[in-house]
Amino acid sequence: METSLARDLMSDEEWAFFERFILSVRAPNGCKPTNHRLVLDGVFWIARTGAPWRDLPEEFGKWSSVYRQFRRWTLAGLWEQILEALTESRIVPDALQMVDSTVVRAHHQAAGAKRGPPRQGFGRSKGGFTTKIHLRVNAAGLPMRTDITPGQTSDYLGFDLVMDDNLPEPFVLLADKGYDADRIRDEMRERAIQPVIPMRKSRKKRVGVDRPLYRLRNLVERCFNKLKNARRVATRYDKTAESFLGFVDITSIRLWIRHLST
Repeated sequence: METSLARDLMSDEEWAFFERFILSVRAPNGCKPTNHRLVLDGVFWIARTGAPWRDLPEEFGKWSSVYRQFRRWTLAGLWEQILEALTESRIVPDALQMVDSTVVRAHHQAAGAKRGPPRQGFGRSKGGFTTKIHLRVNAAGLPMRTDITPGQTSDYLGFDLVMDDNLPEPFVLLADKGYDADRIRDEMRERAIQPVIPMRKSRKKRVGVDRPLYRLRNLVERCFNKLKNARRVATRYDKTAESFLGFVDITSIRLWIRHLST
């Protein structure tokens, strides 16, 4: 294959990791590919380049077949299952965790899916449709939980989405002012989690923040930067919420694998 394609191909070790999950997932009925590894490489190529499915190089197989298999895996919850397994393995430190969000623009071709924009995670703004990615990361700056909402959604709701799970609880949680709410602080204390969240200027009763500890929050910002190296994440091209979140999770999983391989 050409050099530009070879960079998306998995190593034998990476394929050995994915293979066990792919062979165990229960996907909807349909014509199954003869080479799961090549199909997955094609999905990775789409994630990195942001190209339309029809532009998938023929070396990966028929684009429609790769797309259908991607949808089967996505709807079967494969990516969530893999990310959850990595997180629950506790193979990297997770006593310190962070939450944050980022807004990405949606390409105009992403609109038009059934059930309407809000149900598909689209929000309206002056510049067009936007989607907000909510992220929870561990002390290594690796994604633990992801979710998406319309772009104008408050961080309060995003907090509930990424923290309402059976993942390992942190001892300390870092977040910016967007998460400064009594409800969030009270919930963290009930869960024996120390919140490190700067207060809004409007608050009368002030609570100090451990600044050296808070500076570690740059790990979640750096994680967003790494995720957005995948053009399919940096700009939303997918009509459905499932597909877009699938690419966010795929990119998150590959960050884990690269970290563990080093």
